Amino acid sequence: MTGKRKNNPAGSTNNYRGDVLRVLGALKVATTDQIQRIGAPHLTFRHADKETPSKQKQARTASHTAALSDMRGHGLSENGGSTETGDALRNLTPKGLLAASYELNRPVTEMGSTARGAGSSGASHPMAVNETVIAMLRPKPNMARLAKDSAEVRAAAQAAVDSPDGIGTIASFWTEVPLPATGTWNAPGKGGAQADIVLTAPQDGVPLLFIEVDNCHETAEELADKLEKYARFFKRKVKDTDGKERPMWRTRWTVPEGRPGDTPHPPVLLVFNRIGERNPNRTIPRLMELTRHLWQGQRLPGGHHLYDRKIPIIAVGLNQLREHGPAGPVFARFGRSGPQTLLEAIGNPRREAADAREQEEAKARAAAYQAEMRRAAQEHAAKQAAEREARRPVCTGCGAKFTDTRWEAVQPKDWGTPKDSHPHLCDDCKAGAVVSTAADTPERQPIRGEAGSDDFWPAPERPVCTECGAAFTDERWKATKRVGWGPSPAKRPSLCGDCDQRSEDLDRAWGVSSRQEERDQEEDQAVPKQKGTGWFSRLRG
Repeated sequence: MTGKRKNNPAGSTNNYRGDVLRVLGALKVATTDQIQRIGAPHLTFRHADKETPSKQKQARTASHTAALSDMRGHGLSENGGSTETGDALRNLTPKGLLAASYELNRPVTEMGSTARGAGSSGASHPMAVNETVIAMLRPKPNMARLAKDSAEVRAAAQAAVDSPDGIGTIASFWTEVPLPATGTWNAPGKGGAQADIVLTAPQDGVPLLFIEVDNCHETAEELADKLEKYARFFKRKVKDTDGKERPMWRTRWTVPEGRPGDTPHPPVLLVFNRIGERNPNRTIPRLMELTRHLWQGQRLPGGHHLYDRKIPIIAVGLNQLREHGPAGPVFARFGRSGPQTLLEAIGNPRREAADAREQEEAKARAAAYQAEMRRAAQEHAAKQAAEREARRPVCTGCGAKFTDTRWEAVQPKDWGTPKDSHPHLCDDCKAGAVVSTAADTPERQPIRGEAGSDDFWPAPERPVCTECGAAFTDERWKATKRVGWGPSPAKRPSLCGDCDQRSEDLDRAWGVSSRQEERDQEEDQAVPKQKGTGWFSRLRG
């Protein structure tokens, strides 16, 4: 603790010093009151019970005042004069800007200047810029840090929490940003503009918004000239890192591409703070006429507009912005009638509604087409089913229609599939017909010429003996049957068994044995007969 006191004798903490770096890094110059309202809004409700407003401010800004004191000792911040109401102005030194770049997570080259001397004339414009940032942010108190406070304090803080949200965080805002029509980002040339505030909060629907704050000192012509400089900057193109030409502003900020024919420039919000002598109710109509060529879109038959390469210009009063915030219908877009919320004003709700209607109509057409296709398919399927039903066979026995299975069974198949035995009968009638046929058919006897399962070449009919004319018995038929292409194994295959036996006995009686006869046959086959050459042989031939 002693070491901390030596480094930070005012007793500040890291959290409050971080608040100072983030707020001053974004706003460049601010009062302690503004730093506290942005960095620690819960303190506003904690000290609401003090006797006077000055004591309330002193109590709720004490922590950040201590942080500024310690940071001034470290060379990070310095006093920058005072406002018209006597509040001290604070700004960062170059060393403080470097530290703030780490807190805001942005390049130090984009941190801008130190804003020294801003308080020499009361800093009325920087203060209006800061109040615009606070009105856009609408910082919400952290209820966890008020857990030990009274019920009245918590109730007031809860009401602030429940109010409409703001847009972005303090890190979403840049101030005093040069918009070079010539030159570079770090060395802008003549003819360019300088944006009071640049807001990037894509998470809240605002990818890029330029804000100009007017204390009602400028004329409509002066404001129109500033918007012309914006137009020059938006039209300027440079080569990007990939060698392709792109609008210069796209090389620093990322914004979604618009659709072909409707790619507007980034919107510009004019915030009027009524402390000057000019009435914005008279300035704005004149400004609209002077800048019509910058913002007027192309009207389409659907009632919406296309804003290709046009600047959406919106106007709002600072007091209305404080009261209602970005979600309130207090923004007036040039060319439109009636107030809108900020998101509606920078967008194109009529075109979005037209796109939604077109998508719904396309979905309806697609649904109708799909329904028509389904209806046609159903009708076609019903027609095919009716035609198929008309072709369904009818049983010639009982008159019943074939089932799908029976119909499939009697359909013609390939060459190797046997034909159904009763193709004109249903299953029940076929079963009855098969049973009746089996009962009426006598036991089948072997017919002449039928062969057994082991026969190679079945005879056409049962053989008959050439001697006596009797039919062969089964044993004799089998004994004389040829096997394959060879001759019959029987000696006399044309004779029945009895005649064959009598012939065999007769041969024995004449002294001719079967073995001798076989030898004679073999010799006759081996020795061919000689052809005669004499007269007798010729006479025989």
